[in-house]
Amino acid sequence: MSDPAKKTTPTGTANNEHENENSNLRKFFISALKDIYFAENAIIEALDKMQEAATTEELKDAFEDHQLQTKKHVSRLEKVFKLLDEKPEKKECEAIKGIIKEGEEVIKSTEDGSMTRDAALIIAAQKVEHYEIATYGGLVQLALTMGHDKAADLLEETLQEEEDTDYHLTEIAETSINFEAEQED
Repeated sequence: MSDPAKKTTPTGTANNEHENENSNLRKFFISALKDIYFAENAIIEALDKMQEAATTEELKDAFEDHQLQTKKHVSRLEKVFKLLDEKPEKKECEAIKGIIKEGEEVIKSTEDGSMTRDAALIIAAQKVEHYEIATYGGLVQLALTMGHDKAADLLEETLQEEEDTDYHLTEIAETSINFEAEQED
């Protein structure tokens, strides 16, 4: 005879529904999803400013590509919320607000059209990436721990893209921009 309090989750694992829905870990997980949902939406806006401020076409293109990718991340997060029977909601993320503000300061404090600005923008963008990598890495593990395998797969896909973007930004910096910035007066 089956226990009526147990329910099979979308991943096929049996969990105690009442316990799972109200667990502190699940509450934290949902809160963290709302936090990164806010962050991803804020990043879309910030990337516009960064693209406009960038000097080289290569960096402008990288920011444009990342903005398109970030829109996919938002959509993917909405799928994760749906898998968890949660409404996609934003929770204000002070960390990303601070990182974005720092990026805006980089734009104000560097010369327009300079390679120094591009080098600084890359570092600012990588700070965003590292925040996202840390967040998605943790979320993937929490989803796996709670048996939300489909959600974990979606989050893992985003994590991989964030890591790839970080690598690409490093590549841009190391192949030309940093050297050209060093030559500026």
